[in-house]
Amino acid sequence: MGTAHTARIVGLDLARCLALVGMVMVNFRLAMGVDTGQPSGLLALFNAVQGRSAATFVVLAGIGLALGVRQLDYGAAVHQTLRRSAFLLLVGLLNSLIFPADIIHYYAVYFVCGIALLPLSHRALLAVAAAVTLGFPVLAMVWDYNLGWNWATLDYVDFWTLGGFFRHLLFNGWHPVVPWLAFLLWGLFLARTALHTARVQWAMVVGGAALAACAHAVSAQAIAWWPQHAQWLGIAPLPPMPLYTLAGAGVASCVIGLCLVLGQRWGKSAVVRVVLPAGRMTLTLYIAHIVLGMGTLEAMGWLRGQSLHQVAWAAGVYCALAIAFAWVWAQRFRLGPLEWLMRRLTA
Repeated sequence: MGTAHTARIVGLDLARCLALVGMVMVNFRLAMGVDTGQPSGLLALFNAVQGRSAATFVVLAGIGLALGVRQLDYGAAVHQTLRRSAFLLLVGLLNSLIFPADIIHYYAVYFVCGIALLPLSHRALLAVAAAVTLGFPVLAMVWDYNLGWNWATLDYVDFWTLGGFFRHLLFNGWHPVVPWLAFLLWGLFLARTALHTARVQWAMVVGGAALAACAHAVSAQAIAWWPQHAQWLGIAPLPPMPLYTLAGAGVASCVIGLCLVLGQRWGKSAVVRVVLPAGRMTLTLYIAHIVLGMGTLEAMGWLRGQSLHQVAWAAGVYCALAIAFAWVWAQRFRLGPLEWLMRRLTA
């Protein structure tokens, strides 16, 4: 069991590292103002990770939350989660001052909701996940999804007002609680399965790939039949309609399952061991890719109006440096800088 436990942790760290790479690609593309490009394999790759890498991160957060409090009584788990959520909310709001598409402050709310729902049964968790997934289009029928947005600049004009903040947080922001909470709840559910077994791992790979493929196929066919309703039938992360949520959950399950398989088989290989520390300090590296990465791009004059190849180059350089830094740091310290600070302040 000890070996299986270690392999599971290795697989999850590997998945976090891959999700981080995807988020760096997406966020650098956003910051550098590359909306489109010539059809190519590179464009297909960037489009494939759009909205999926962040979804994978949130599913992993759900798995991590459930596994992290497994040895605690529920009261202690609640107190620990609330303290860490307060820290993440503060860090996320500070980060929002320079990067409006921040996801960290959403994590704070996901975790509060997740710990509140943790005692639910398997079926109840899935029912709540389905409810928030299907609840989004219902809310979109009642409220104006475009309210607050300047789509030309991707600015949210009243984010720092009380009403605008909660609208952005819960309904029409970058990663709104409805429906993104479903990803965290799916992670809580997966954490209750035998993740260390090959049967579950391959079920995640095959089932996740099938779910994502079905969501894409249904979306494409439905839009072909009813193009006037394309906004409701799409798989883009904005707006996050049910087919997007299904596709995101499928991709996340497939990626995590595949990483668990790799961790089981090649977790001790040198290549895998080099990248694992980056998966253990994703909070630090996420903030760094905004403060240091985008700060460097701004100093170089690379924000806005760049090519997709420049985005790929910048993301590749940052990720290589981040992985190298994490590996060197891990030779002396168990936790990343921000991870250590969070543990220190919330212990």
